[in-house]
Amino acid sequence: MTTATPSPISFPEGSYVPGACNIGAFEIRRRRAFGVIGIVTGVALTAVMMAAGVPHIWRLLLVLPFWGGVFSLLQARRRFCAGFAMAGIANFSDTDAGRRSVADEAAHKADMMAVLRMTRDSFAAAAVITAVLVLLPI
Repeated sequence: MTTATPSPISFPEGSYVPGACNIGAFEIRRRRAFGVIGIVTGVALTAVMMAAGVPHIWRLLLVLPFWGGVFSLLQARRRFCAGFAMAGIANFSDTDAGRRSVADEAAHKADMMAVLRMTRDSFAAAAVITAVLVLLPI
């Protein structure tokens, strides 16, 4: 079963595509930076846990920074901010002042479905990374 994607909505700075694109270059850079911070935090915590000899079961906590990092990187890759989708806004400008409201109900529904897919995809990736780290014999 396929559903029709709502039409793009033009803003002066770019085109909002419901469920597919709600951020421009400025916001993409932000998401990428947060993603890198999350992944680096996960790697650093992994190193600390391994060096300290923390029991492997505690490595399950690593899912949190890896999930946050992967989630942010997916937002950058997909040009889609989950928080903006939930708030019903888009931003294609180079400042926070460029945020615009998206009031269309069909567009919001498409955005929320995209948020669910992104949450699922990012958690799956973080869970695989975490599982590998938990199972490592080090």
